[in-house]
Amino acid sequence: MPKRLSLLPSRLREKRVLMRVDFNVPVKKGHVQDDMRIQKTLPTIKALRECRHKIILLSHMEDENGGTPTLLPIATYLRMHGMRQLIFSRDLDVEHVNKKIESMGPGDILLLENVRKDPREKKNSIQFAEELASFGDVFINEAFSASHRAHASIVGIPRFLPSYAGPLFREEVRQLSRVFRPSHPFLLVLGGRKPVKLTLLSRFLYKADAVVVGGAIANTILAAQGIAVGASVIETAEKKIIEKLARSKKILLPEDVVVERNKRRKTILLADMESQDIIYDLGPKTMEKAEALVGKSKFILWNGPLGYTEKGYVESTEELVSFFANGKRTVITGGGDTIAFLNQKKMLNSFSFVSTGGGAMLDFLAEHTLPGIEALIHARV
Repeated sequence: MPKRLSLLPSRLREKRVLMRVDFNVPVKKGHVQDDMRIQKTLPTIKALRECRHKIILLSHMEDENGGTPTLLPIATYLRMHGMRQLIFSRDLDVEHVNKKIESMGPGDILLLENVRKDPREKKNSIQFAEELASFGDVFINEAFSASHRAHASIVGIPRFLPSYAGPLFREEVRQLSRVFRPSHPFLLVLGGRKPVKLTLLSRFLYKADAVVVGGAIANTILAAQGIAVGASVIETAEKKIIEKLARSKKILLPEDVVVERNKRRKTILLADMESQDIIYDLGPKTMEKAEALVGKSKFILWNGPLGYTEKGYVESTEELVSFFANGKRTVITGGGDTIAFLNQKKMLNSFSFVSTGGGAMLDFLAEHTLPGIEALIHARV
């Protein structure tokens, strides 16, 4: 862990604490659907209230279409979970926000409107960062899961305020850093699709004793080996990395898969793939070999479902989780789709550590740092 990734000194009292959180959670009809990230942040807010700080919360939110909805549903959620007097600012205007801060008493909480409603946020505008910084005496980054973004509220504010990592942020870095020095045998399990996952797999290939892959990652490696994958999704970027992965003997690739034919699920061997087939999940023969690898492992890193869980293809991922539960081993996981699946199945407490990060987790593991971490390390003292 970086030496200067320090916590807010406990001796400080009654300061204006500007805290970046990640309340970018799914909301449907005004109601929060998955509150894991919010719940993980509540202990930090509670501790700050006990020190009689004025707490000003910053967060972003984007919907599935890239829109920037209001954080009002988050304010409603927080009020229903012990923060009845929480103040919500629908405006990011400096004068408007300062009036609300002036009206606050010790231990009060102010949630500002979605920072991405101001286009300067994603542009990492120094002017916008300075405006946000003017709301606090000190800054805490408790948004590890958003710290792979070089945005104003992540990397800009530390240029103007004494800045610290939050307890959750520090715990994310500590736990994920264990992956750099894993116990062996070390098993890496990757599913889903994102080009950064290919980079991550390439970086950890020498360290992992075995690898299990599903989703577009598996399809891509199979296609690179000249094996037909029908109309399945494959990645086209990172060609050199894909060629390297296609030569590896450590990676367990599917030998049987689940497809749809005539609107019915069918398990087939890869040799029986047809041009219109799409791979939706791994088959039982493949999962039997995956179970054997899990059984031998002492340390497992898992990111991404093995099947297309959004469409109901959950069997291989459910089996995988059940494999993890048998025996004593360290299992670290994370990622948006993974967390959503585990939350739905009420399995979040079955793991050694569940990261709140998706892209941030992947980027940290691939690069050993994040823009948000570097900003804290080089922050104004």
